[in-house]
Amino acid sequence: MDITVLGEGVALATPDMLRLHAGVEVRRASAAESFAAVRAAAARLAEALRQVGIEAQDVSTAELSLGPEYEAYPKVSAYRAVQGFDVLVRDVGRADHVIDTVAGVGEEARLNGVNFEVSDPGSALREARTTAFRDAAAKAAQYAELAGRPLGRVVSVSEELRNGPPVPLGRSALMAAEAQDTISPGRQSLTVVVKVGYDFA
Repeated sequence: MDITVLGEGVALATPDMLRLHAGVEVRRASAAESFAAVRAAAARLAEALRQVGIEAQDVSTAELSLGPEYEAYPKVSAYRAVQGFDVLVRDVGRADHVIDTVAGVGEEARLNGVNFEVSDPGSALREARTTAFRDAAAKAAQYAELAGRPLGRVVSVSEELRNGPPVPLGRSALMAAEAQDTISPGRQSLTVVVKVGYDFA
């Protein structure tokens, strides 16, 4: 006879990278004009990013679309073209500068949101695993006691990782961040759920 329990551990880590969702959008009278214009605007954006130190491998195409917009169907009012990028900013302290660079490309520029990332979550995950395993062990011991059986050895372990939503920085840290930048990464919660199987001795 055995018992399987779930344990959960949460650790907080401060993101040190930012993934910016940006791009360019144009409208022209014909599909060919629109596509040519968006490609030219995308090239200007890529060059602007290169000039502020973003490596080519940190810029990936996330969207490419072209289609008509209707004044009153089937009358086409314009053709809309979009090219979007995911831009990895490896130093979150440079986020404002990179965002300003994108906005400076011109009226075609679009900013579609950001995500913060932790480049090396290993330490936080180790902490979360320890907490999760202890949580599972405490639950198993309680169930064994309730069942009137001694708890045996661990026979199986599996885990699941979950990234939680950003957690706001404390007031003093937030004030320090806002004194210099408008982009604040907060802290990211990293959750480990571990499933542990025990023998009942």
